[in-house]
Amino acid sequence: MDDLAGLVDRHGLMLLRVAYQLTGDRDSAQDLVQEVLLSMITRTRTGISNPAGYLRRAVVNAHIDRHRLRSSSEVLLAEPEADGGTAAPAAATGGDEFADTVADRDRLWRALGTLDPRSRTVLVLRHYLDLPDDEIAQTLGCSRSTVRSIAARAIHKLRSTAATEPEEADRGRA
Repeated sequence: MDDLAGLVDRHGLMLLRVAYQLTGDRDSAQDLVQEVLLSMITRTRTGISNPAGYLRRAVVNAHIDRHRLRSSSEVLLAEPEADGGTAAPAAATGGDEFADTVADRDRLWRALGTLDPRSRTVLVLRHYLDLPDDEIAQTLGCSRSTVRSIAARAIHKLRSTAATEPEEADRGRA
């Protein structure tokens, strides 16, 4: 396989973007990519025909493994913002359009957070990276029909969440 520095130069940003879409958190995404790259150093890999696909699959697998191993006692102290910042500047500017965009992005992140790692992975690979179902299936080690089924269930869950969330938000403001 190419030297690690070359792989990072060519594929590092893509890996970081995928990891961020999977985790929803910049620090967790960086940790995930670093974990994968560190494993590349400790293992000798030669003759990999598609390094980008191999690394993408490694990030996906590490994300799913990390989610499986996460302690049930882990507590999230603060809700992460989609852009790593806060929503306060939107209100300060008085820009309704910007505030709506931030609110929509926040709702999307919260909804994606309700999905299991495999469902979230399918949606990220399909809608963020625009990968075809056969490539997603290869990445996850399943069939194309399984990918389609997971995607359909995940989208149904997101739509259900979106349909009920505005009502909950209105109750919270009253």
